[in-house]
Amino acid sequence: MLRKSIVLLMVLLLAFSFACKPKAEEPAVAEVTPTLAPTMEPAALDKDLAILYTNDVHCAVDSGIGYAGVAALKQQLLDDGCYVALVDVGDAVQGDAIGTLSKGSYIIDIMNEVGYDVATIGNHEFDYGMNRFFELRDMANFPYVSANFVDLASGAPVLEPYTILTFNGVKVAFVGVSTPFTITSSTPAYFQDANGNFIYGFSQANGPEAFYAVVQAAVDSAAAEGADYVIALTHLGIDASNSPYTSSELIENTTDIDIVIDGHSHSVIECERVKNKDGTRVLLTQTGTKLESVGMAYITKDGSLSTGLISDFAEKDADTEAFIAQIQAQFEELLNEVVASSDVDLVIFEPGTDPAVRIVRNAETNLGDLCADAYRYISGADVAFVNGGGVRTNIDSGEITYGEIIKVHPFGNMLCMVEATGQEILDALEMGARAVPEENGGFLQVSGLTYEIHTYVPSSVTLDENGLFVSVDGEYRVKNVMIGGEPLDPAKTYTLACHDYLLKNAGDGYTMFQDNNFLLDSIMIDNQVLINYIVDGLNGVVGADYAEPHGQGRIIAVETMP
Repeated sequence: MLRKSIVLLMVLLLAFSFACKPKAEEPAVAEVTPTLAPTMEPAALDKDLAILYTNDVHCAVDSGIGYAGVAALKQQLLDDGCYVALVDVGDAVQGDAIGTLSKGSYIIDIMNEVGYDVATIGNHEFDYGMNRFFELRDMANFPYVSANFVDLASGAPVLEPYTILTFNGVKVAFVGVSTPFTITSSTPAYFQDANGNFIYGFSQANGPEAFYAVVQAAVDSAAAEGADYVIALTHLGIDASNSPYTSSELIENTTDIDIVIDGHSHSVIECERVKNKDGTRVLLTQTGTKLESVGMAYITKDGSLSTGLISDFAEKDADTEAFIAQIQAQFEELLNEVVASSDVDLVIFEPGTDPAVRIVRNAETNLGDLCADAYRYISGADVAFVNGGGVRTNIDSGEITYGEIIKVHPFGNMLCMVEATGQEILDALEMGARAVPEENGGFLQVSGLTYEIHTYVPSSVTLDENGLFVSVDGEYRVKNVMIGGEPLDPAKTYTLACHDYLLKNAGDGYTMFQDNNFLLDSIMIDNQVLINYIVDGLNGVVGADYAEPHGQGRIIAVETMP
C-alpha cells in the first residue's frame, strides 16, 4: 500500500504538476524550460530523477515522517528505478535537546547516515558559534553551499556557491542562497572579529539588487559549467518581514533558475509558479517544518518538471531507526528527569488553533511572562527581557522534564545584567514592537514593566544594512511604559536582565546595550535560569498566576487612535 501511494504521487507529478494551482487563463501543466548550457545539446535522462528535500527540521529527528522515513522513501524510489538526490535547505541542527547537547553533531551524524547529497545553511546553523559551524561542515559527508555567504575582506564566498550532480550525463546544479537577515537571526558577534568589526556577510550591504546579482552570477556560472537544470536551495522564506529578500522576490529578479526549494518561514507550499525576470514560470516549494512532510521535485526523462509534498508515509528504514535510537539512548535518562511541574498549560501558540498559530513573537503569552520573570528573579534586576524567538515551544500542564525545558530554551544563551537608561529600554521596546501585528523574533516578552503598542502608529525604527538598530526617527508606537508601577524615566538608570545573545551580541539587532556596564556577565545558561526560578522561586510548581494564556496584561495592543 505504501509503495502504491508513492507510485500514485509520481503519476500525479508526471500528469499535471502536482499541487500547482494555475490561474484560469493558464494551462494545468507547469511548463518550465530547463536551463541549458549555451553551446551544448541538452543531455537526456535515461530514467526519471526524484529530488527529495527537507527544510527547517529543527532536530525533529523522529517526528512526522522522521529521518528513518526519509531514508525509506529514498530507498523505495531507488528500488522503483529512479535516480534520487536528497537535499536540505537549512535549520537542521538546532531546535531540540539532541542538537543542544551535541552542539549539532548528532544531527550531522544522522544526515550522513540517511545519505544527504547537498545542503544549504540556515541562520540556525550558526547557533553554536562560527568555529563550531565550520566543524559541523567538515563532519558532513555532503557539501554545504551558499552563493552569498561571503568573507568581507576578500569578497569571496566562504562556501562553494553551488555543486553539480550528474545523472547519465545530465548535470543538475544546486545553488545555495542564505537569508541576508542571517546576522540578526543568529548571533551578530559570531560574524565579527574580536574588535567588533564584521568579517562575514550575506551580500546585504549594498541592497537587494546587489544580492540578486550575486545569486544570478552563481546561476550563470553553473550554466556555463554545463548545468542542464538549476535548482536553488534558498533559506529565505515568504514572510513579509523577510522582504526584499523573500524567495518570490529572488525569482522575480533573476533568470534561468528552474526550481526554488525554499525554507526559513516554515511555510507549506506544494507548488507555486512565480514569474522570473523574463516572465518564465519558476516552481517554488517548501515543506513546512519538523519533517511534517518531505518534498519531491520530479524531472522526467522528457524534461518535465514538477513538485509535490509527501506527508502520508509510514515506512521506516530499520538501520536508520536503530542508528537514531542509539544516539537518543545516550542522553535519554537526563532528558526524562522531572525538574518541576505546572498546574497550567504554558503557551507560545494561540490555544485551540489548528494549524497552530504562534503568538509569542507579536503578543504577550504566559510562557513569555514566565521566562522573563525567571531572568528577573535570578538576577534581581529592575526589568527583564526575553525575545519571543528564543521561547520555542509550549509546556503542557503536569510534570516538567529537563528535556522540555531545553526545548523551550534550546540555544544555550547565558544570563547577563546591565545598567541601562530608560531611553535605551524605550528604544529596545520600540525595536521589538516595530513589526506588530506581524511576527518578529525580536519581539520582547517582559518582566518588571508594562507597556502599550499603538499599532496605528507606523514604525519609525531605522536599521542599518545588517538589520541592526540605528535610531527611532519619528513618533514612538510604544507608549505608557511603567516600571515598578512608575512611569519610565528616560534619564534614569535601571538594571536590565536578559541573555548574552541580545545584550552582548546584538542579537535580533539590539545594539543599544553592547557598551553598557555589565553587572552580571554570562553567569547561568538559559534553561537553568528557568528551572531554578520554577524550583526556587515558585516552589517547584507553576501555578494560577500564570493561568491566563495571554499573560498578565503586561503588553497591551492599541489598534485605534484614542
